[in-house]
This record gives sequence, structure tokens and C-alpha cells, in this order.
Amino acid sequence: MTSAQPATLGALHRTGLHLPRTVKAEMRANLVAALAHCEHPAALFPGLVGYADTVIPQVINAILAGHDLLLLGLRGQAKTRLARSLARFLDPAVPALAGDPLRSHPLAPVGAVATGLVEIHGDDTPVIWLDRADRYGEKLATPDVAVADLIGDIDPIRANREGWDLGDLRSVTFGIVPRTNRGIFCINELPDLAPRIQVALFNILEEQDVQVRGIPLRLPLDLMLVFTANPEDYTSRGQIITPLKDRIGSQVLTHYPKTRAEGVAILAQEAHLPTAAGVEPVVPALFDELIEEMARQARASEYVDAKSGVSARLTVAARELLHANVLMRGLRTGERRPRARLVDLPSVLPALTGKIELAYEGEQEGPLKVGWHVLGEAVKTLWAERLPAVLKEDEDERDAGPWKTVLRWFAAGNRVELSDRSTDAEHAAALAAVPDLAHAAEQLLKHPPAEAALWQEFLIEGLFQGGALAREDSARGLVYSDLLANLMTRKERKDRKGRRGTGEG
Repeated sequence: MTSAQPATLGALHRTGLHLPRTVKAEMRANLVAALAHCEHPAALFPGLVGYADTVIPQVINAILAGHDLLLLGLRGQAKTRLARSLARFLDPAVPALAGDPLRSHPLAPVGAVATGLVEIHGDDTPVIWLDRADRYGEKLATPDVAVADLIGDIDPIRANREGWDLGDLRSVTFGIVPRTNRGIFCINELPDLAPRIQVALFNILEEQDVQVRGIPLRLPLDLMLVFTANPEDYTSRGQIITPLKDRIGSQVLTHYPKTRAEGVAILAQEAHLPTAAGVEPVVPALFDELIEEMARQARASEYVDAKSGVSARLTVAARELLHANVLMRGLRTGERRPRARLVDLPSVLPALTGKIELAYEGEQEGPLKVGWHVLGEAVKTLWAERLPAVLKEDEDERDAGPWKTVLRWFAAGNRVELSDRSTDAEHAAALAAVPDLAHAAEQLLKHPPAEAALWQEFLIEGLFQGGALAREDSARGLVYSDLLANLMTRKERKDRKGRRGTGEG
């Protein structure tokens, strides 16, 4: 509270300012003023990327219409962040009666507690000031949430001691919703609430009363209610009861980033990259594209449950893990600016395997194999945007266009082993052993000189994903070799294993 803000009811009344108005009218007025001073409505919702022409206009319309709001979408679509951003349209500070759990406006007291305070103290009734953070409340819905948690409970002992009727609001210990009166209250994952709890919310929206232990209570609350829900919840965990859904004025559908560029912007905005003294990992833009494309491929994959969705948090966690792996290498090798390489990408798999729900086909393959699959699909997609097909239908792999020299070198029995533990110089030397690889990368990709090794590695990984090379895991890296020779070696190993199993040889 500043010195200019009245501290008592009488002082507030004498100003002639801060007159009572509903929270929805307050938000509408502040939004109208904000719209008049911004070039694009999306600027009013900083940090929400990709919603400028879809979600944000609908949310603005809901506020202007004075509606309660349901944000419906899959996990990781910034529903909670969007709900929290609505608090910016509240007044910077509003007066409330000190000691009133319902936070009544001093000039419009609500309930027995507030009126009692005014009767006792008159113009000297203390006034407090609530900022925006004080006026936003939030609750994650779970099946065990009770009416007492959200609305409140009657204290019969206190009522009996003071001689109050059980229906007197002074007998009630209020829950989180009434204590957010004159503000915004958000319930996340609404379908997880038991139907009887949703009925209580319906009564608040419609009748402004509720029953606690069978005692009807009149609660004239002034709230903007915001709900979030996942469409999958309607069948897997619960549903929104029809009367409540019917009373929610606006339902807005959220979505994942429409373009890769939007996803990369979210990734860059949200990732918290680890640091260490003396080591500054260098992660070229290609990796952000690969990680975002990995999430996009997962959302479209037959191995991943599309109804569950693939959260944007996956890409953020993957980017942080990649950065951490490069940081660890720098600490081990003593390099001050270690550069990320494609052989670091397996380090992001823990983020992927922990954040996707597998379909039946994916369960058969296993999460790790699905993770490798979507990584490969991401590489294929970025290759197709930059380079010609690895093999044409009428082309033998050893005579394949610009890759001819490279593939013949592998066919001669040569191998390339790349590690995430080697220094940048050792990594570049391993790639330099492949004839014509550097020339092909420079001519076809026009890369910056500092990224030469990265794009050479991209060519080798792309040749594997295109079916022209073989790849095997090593202790801390990947080994690339000729496809035919690799198949023959595997067959020989299998035959030897079979002979040992039958006692031959």
C-alpha cells in the first residue's frame, strides 16, 4: 500500500474513487484501454507463442463478453500460462476490508463478517489493498478434492459457542474459492473433479449458493472462473457435467505450434540451459530444428498415442539435456567452447521416452526404439528440405550421385566411429578421414565454416537414414559402416552363435 491509498473506510469514502464494480467489468475496462494502446492484441499476452491469430482473439472476446472460460486442449499447450496471464487485466490495486475472509469491497460489504466489521468500527474500519497476484487463485483438480477444499466447511463447535445458526456465514471456514472473491480462480484439469464438486461450482455460477453438509449457504461471490481440461480426460478419467459446461460462457480450443518456427521460438524461450565456469557450449540452430521436428514427428507417429498428445515440455527438456551433454564434454576435455554434434542426440532420449504415451504398436517396439525412430524421422525431414534423395529408385548405392565417393570409401571396408567424449579436434579428424565428405557438405549445404563438422556428420547420418549406410551403437557413440558389409557380418555372427548353441564347430 502506498501513502496515497486510504487506510480506513472513511478515508476511502472521502476520495470518491475506487467505487465498487464487478471483476468482469473491471477486466473488460482494462482490456479495452490496453487494446487502444497496442499494435496487435497478441502483445497483451507475452510469452504465448503461436496463438496470435487463433486462441488469443477468442480469449479477448470472452473477456469483453464477460464470460467464464474453459480452455480445452492436450497437455503442454500453455493452458495454465494463458489462465495466469489474465490477471494482467485486473486493476493494479483494489481496496478490501481487513479481516474479511471474503475480501469485500469496503463500500459494498458482503456477508455477516464484513457487515459486522463496518458496524463495529464505522469510518475507522481498516482497509487493505490487494494487488493482482493476491487476486488470482488456482487449484489442480484431483478426484479426492472435497467441497470443503474449494468452498469451505461449517464449524459446528464455533457456531454453538457463539450462538450462531449453522447457515450463518460466520460459522463457515471458507475454502480457496471464496477466499479468491473479487478475483480470478482457475481450476486445472476440471474433469478430474467428482461430479458432486462440479455441482457445487455450478451452483456458484448459477445460483450463488451452495450446500455444505446439507446446510444451504448464500455466497454472493464475484469471480471470473477459468477452467482447463484435456479432451482425453472425458473418457479416461471423468467428464465435465453438462449443466456446468453449459454455464461456462466461452470454450477455447488450444493447439500445438502450427509451424516448426513457432515451436523453436517456444523452445528458445522456455529452456533453462545449465552453465559452468569456464565452459560455454555452442549449440547451432540445426539442433533446435531437429528437436522441434522430433516432437512434430512424435505427434504424427503411429507408435505414439495421438489422443494423449506430445507436450511442448518435451522439446524444452530435450534441449536442456543436449546442452548438458555438451557441457559435460567440455568439463571432461577442458575445451572452453565445445560444439554440439549429432552424436550428442541420444542424450535427449530420456526426455522423449518419459513424455510420450505409446500406442499399442509403440508398446510392442518399446519406448527407446520409438525414440530412435522419431529422431530418425526428424533427420529425414530436414534432409529432404535441404538435399536430394539419398538413393533414386534406379540407382545403386555405390553410384549414388554426389555421395558416390563417400559410399565407395565405406564399401571398401572403412568405418567412422564418432563419440560424444572426443574433443572437437578429434571429432573433426574422424570425419576428415572420409574422402569428398567435406566437399559435398560445403557445396550442397553452403554452411558456415565453423559448422563444417556438424554438416558433414549430418550427411553421414542422413545416408544412414536414407538406407545407404549401416549404423551401430558403441560404448559412447555411433559407428557408421557399409550397409552390405554390416549385414554380412551380422549374418556370420548369427551363424556362429547358432553353431555354438547346437554344439557344432
